[in-house]
Amino acid sequence: MTHKRVLIIDDEDDLREVARICLELVGGWEVSTCGSGSEGLVIARDQQPDAILLDVMMPDMDGPATFKELQRGEATKNIPVILLTGKERPADHANFNELGVHGVITKPFDPLTLSSDLFKVLGWPP
Repeated sequence: MTHKRVLIIDDEDDLREVARICLELVGGWEVSTCGSGSEGLVIARDQQPDAILLDVMMPDMDGPATFKELQRGEATKNIPVILLTGKERPADHANFNELGVHGVITKPFDPLTLSSDLFKVLGWPP
């Protein structure tokens, strides 16, 4: 069985760790993590994950800016990106979808359903 690989880019250490553990244990994902958009760009280019979970609100380079840089990179432009956000307003989600991301998962997420939520947003069978 081939495991899917996901990169989590989020500046919150605890959130990254909870998401990593849940995706590995519940969903069987291979997970890489980092705490900044600039680091995420390098990891995404080098590791070519199957998907990226990207925090919207980060210092220095926020999620939308990171996503735009991923889209500019030949090696990263086709990697599906799902935004992680605490913003729940429909207008915010509409703006995120206009960026061209594959979807949005709202924080706080349910750790036990994160893997199935990720598959659902990506349109992949679990």
